[in-house]
Amino acid sequence: QVQLVESGGGLVQAGGSLRLSCAASGRTFSSYDIAWFRQAPGKEREFVLSINMSEGRTYRAYFVKGRFTISRDNAKNTVYLQMNSLTPEDTAVYYCAAGDLKIRSRYYMSGEYDYWGQGTQVTVSS
Repeated sequence: QVQLVESGGGLVQAGGSLRLSCAASGRTFSSYDIAWFRQAPGKEREFVLSINMSEGRTYRAYFVKGRFTISRDNAKNTVYLQMNSLTPEDTAVYYCAAGDLKIRSRYYMSGEYDYWGQGTQVTVSS
């Protein structure tokens, strides 16, 4: 049974930092891309960052602007999202997702990912 489990969300003040974790289990993800998406109330789900578990190649959304970084620990099958300089606009449910992308340019499309976690809430107060 494939599982992606996010953790690390919570309430933080503007300017603060959080580190989210996504622990994957149930299959080999060595060739997969693991991505973070987020969804704010009333908005569509949007791509944040992704990393390929074997090559380490990363993609990022424009709004990341160097504030967020993604990393992986292959031994633990875990991906991390380090978020710094958080603003209230970053408030959302953050999801991790895993996909064996056949077309790299589609990294930002949620439909390209086969497995999803349950999400973790991030709330940034002003």
